[in-house]
Amino acid sequence: MTIRVDSTLEGVDWARVKADLARDSFDNGRSAEALRRSFERSQHTALGRVENRVVGMARLLSDGVCNAYLLDVWTSAEHRRQGIASRLVRDLINRAPGQHIGLQTGDGIGFYRSLGFATQPVFMSLVVGRWLDNEANRA
Repeated sequence: MTIRVDSTLEGVDWARVKADLARDSFDNGRSAEALRRSFERSQHTALGRVENRVVGMARLLSDGVCNAYLLDVWTSAEHRRQGIASRLVRDLINRAPGQHIGLQTGDGIGFYRSLGFATQPVFMSLVVGRWLDNEANRA
């Protein structure tokens, strides 16, 4: 089985990806349409595919100058421990030279450290209104 990593979003079955995320307990509640928009509006994306099926993905938000944010790093349960997530993350960080790349994780600390990330002392956040209560999730 060959796993291809690319940055194109063409041919992605977003409903299937959402179902796969839910099956892996990685679904954060976005609709398939909102998931699509999240990736389309990101500066950089990386997808792992087996034939036409997405089995891993990640995206990077960036100002293109000094700051970027890594998120939605996922590999399907049946394809884990094959280096897919490492390939996806390395692909993205290589497209952001000279930038500080941040991320938030609760259970991937060892994985991200193995890629050179270091723990920072504070992360703060704010949700405006109710989480995911916006136009993208009403479609």
